[in-house]
Amino acid sequence: MSTNKQENLYGIVAEFKNPKELIDVAKTMSKSGFSKFDTFSPFPIHGMDKAMNLKKSKLGWIVFGHALIGFFGAIAMMYYMSVIDYPINISGKPFFNAPAWVPITFELTVLLSSFGAVFGMFFLNGLPKLNNPLFNVPRFKKVTDDAFFACIEADDNMFEADKVKKLFEEAGATHIEEVYE
Repeated sequence: MSTNKQENLYGIVAEFKNPKELIDVAKTMSKSGFSKFDTFSPFPIHGMDKAMNLKKSKLGWIVFGHALIGFFGAIAMMYYMSVIDYPINISGKPFFNAPAWVPITFELTVLLSSFGAVFGMFFLNGLPKLNNPLFNVPRFKKVTDDAFFACIEADDNMFEADKVKKLFEEAGATHIEEVYE
């Protein structure tokens, strides 16, 4: 096990006074070419995704795909059961009785799309993530109340500690701290 602190550096975190400064530093980090950075605030900030240059989420497509599987799976299941496997003539109605299948089709479509939403969100967010090195920074606890933070990870190809600190200083950070794993 190495004792070199530089190998265990997770990144550099900076605290800002308000949401405007956080959006401004997010734009600066994005324009500077950083790709592994994130911002943290006690509430959602309108325009932050644009400032961070984030791509559109794939979650909608995951949910849509699961909804299609639920819809066609329900139709196929009921068709097999009612027409092929065990056809029962009820009052002379046709075996393929689509209006009677609407509730089950709806329920399976909603069920599978909700599973897609939950498990797709877990997958896209990299969850479960039981610990983050930022949790070890005492000041970071204020992010749930009244503080605004930005962090650039050391894994980023553009990361150089001195340049990152200078970028945060120029952006008006009130506190800058190195974070170790």
